[in-house]
Amino acid sequence: MAENENGTERSEEATPDKIRKSKEKGQVARSKELATASVLISAAFALLVFGDRLAYELSVMMKYSFTFERSVLFSPEYLWIHLTTSFKGLAMPMFIILFMLFVISILGSSLLGGMIFSTKSMMPKWSRLSPKAGLKRMLGMQAWVELLKSILKVLVVIGVAWTILAMTFEQILNLSMTPLPGSVFEALDMITWMFILLCCSLLVIVAVDVPYQIHKHSQELKMTKQEVKDEYRNSEGKPEVKQRIRQLQYEASQRKMMGDVPDADVIVTNPTHYSVAIKYEQDGERAPYIVAKGVDFMALKIREVAREYEIPVMEAPPLCRAIYHTTEIGDEVPEELFIAIAQVLAYIYQLDQFRKGKSGRPKPLPNDLKIPKGFQYND
Repeated sequence: MAENENGTERSEEATPDKIRKSKEKGQVARSKELATASVLISAAFALLVFGDRLAYELSVMMKYSFTFERSVLFSPEYLWIHLTTSFKGLAMPMFIILFMLFVISILGSSLLGGMIFSTKSMMPKWSRLSPKAGLKRMLGMQAWVELLKSILKVLVVIGVAWTILAMTFEQILNLSMTPLPGSVFEALDMITWMFILLCCSLLVIVAVDVPYQIHKHSQELKMTKQEVKDEYRNSEGKPEVKQRIRQLQYEASQRKMMGDVPDADVIVTNPTHYSVAIKYEQDGERAPYIVAKGVDFMALKIREVAREYEIPVMEAPPLCRAIYHTTEIGDEVPEELFIAIAQVLAYIYQLDQFRKGKSGRPKPLPNDLKIPKGFQYND
């Protein structure tokens, strides 16, 4: 496993934030062999496509260059005209090939790691001037890997070149017997295919180098457990700070909830553990909904506010538990509990009318309010 300079083991995979920061610095997996092979193979196929045109223009240029009158040799003005005319036909195919290679060189470099523009990677690093660091790079694992790749590259290219020459030796000798311009076309065609095969041999090196570069970059980005913890704290915040924020948010929500209790029409209680504040707007479109609820101490505080604002408090343990466990603040009462809630609200309305002297004393609220089985809680 990778280690830091202080010997700490880097056993953890890089986090997304670490990968993002490394990309911002221009630190991504790169393969020089892939970029080189892309350019060379593209150049070979460009010659295959435009080779005939180049051979033709080259033969025209040679014929034009070696066909002139004796008087031309003594004319300095004609020298420049002759030179530009000679290369005029080669300009377009050469421009197309060079432009294509320019594009491929950029794309080939970004095939692994993507295209990244980073000014940080261009900044000077004084640590690179350290003789100790330079000696470490020269004798490090990366230097040995590059040496092995170079040896492998030479052996592969030499092996492929030797094989090609052995197979085409007689054809090469026969070129001297072929008249112009046929020999030029044949020679260019032969050179192009030799070049293609030699370039394709580099794919063996690429197949080895690309996985190695990905693995190497992954190892370089690995983090220690402490680094992962520090990054989590920096990105997510310290646990004690987050806990304090959650506590403040909870206290703020509780204060808001307690501020809505005076607007309730009735408080349904357990009576000791739970309290639920319910509001019903007779002229509105909403069913009865929850404005506050609480357990233990918060339930007691709800009942204290209710007594302060003279809000009716009804003891209905099964109904209170059912509402508490199946709703959140702001939710409407479930349809399954509408009958029980209607009985409570009707009793509250009749009780209010009795207190105002407009009707007789209402019958006590029945103790056995019907609660569906799916809404029965015994805690």
